[in-house]
Amino acid sequence: MNIVSNKKMIRSRSLIGQITTFGSLAVLGLGLYLSFQENMLSWALLSLIIGFILSQVGIFIGGRFGRSPRPDEIVTSSLKGLDGKYTLYHYVTATPHLLVGPSGVWNVFTYHQGGTIKYDPKKGRWVQKGGNLYLKLFAQENLGRPDLDIQSYNNDLQKFLKKVLPDQYDKVEVKPLLLFTNPKVKLEIENCPVPSLKPDKVKDFMRRNAKTDAADVAVIKALQAVLPAEDILPKKK
Repeated sequence: MNIVSNKKMIRSRSLIGQITTFGSLAVLGLGLYLSFQENMLSWALLSLIIGFILSQVGIFIGGRFGRSPRPDEIVTSSLKGLDGKYTLYHYVTATPHLLVGPSGVWNVFTYHQGGTIKYDPKKGRWVQKGGNLYLKLFAQENLGRPDLDIQSYNNDLQKFLKKVLPDQYDKVEVKPLLLFTNPKVKLEIENCPVPSLKPDKVKDFMRRNAKTDAADVAVIKALQAVLPAEDILPKKK
């Protein structure tokens, strides 16, 4: 399997996450100091609010680009062993992780939330049960809406494909896949219309899919030809 990553983005986002995290601690510390000063309560509250917002931004960015294994590293590891006809793109298209190969074009969404993940066919959405309440409230461990994520990124990807592959973009069928990376997560996804898997199941799934629902080879090669073939690296100083 070939892997193409936007290492420039990964490095810059990691740096931004670090700066934001340390900046939030400084602002929160300032707010705490001001809270003990006379006639500074309004400034103290403002500092605490800004510090909390910065901390949430730092958690969001750090969780994706700071700590290892990062989502892109987990996706790569879960697909390691696929043959050279596959190419995995990290942060080089309109979606974070895109797999292109004999099994088709797959938009891979990663979720690190724990607890039990169920699919509710009546509501047409995924539901998270259990997990740490504190982490859900303050560490962005809430599952959110994968169905809306799929719709949003699919729209962005269609616009991207129309731009880079104007003559054949309508022949590209992009399929979503949800990858749940938390080792303690439990999946109960009967009747789920979107593949929802743990990392150790993804590679075999792709191999089976290549046999039962193989993609158009010409379209796959055309798409791979217009996408970057090498990593996007930071500029050397």
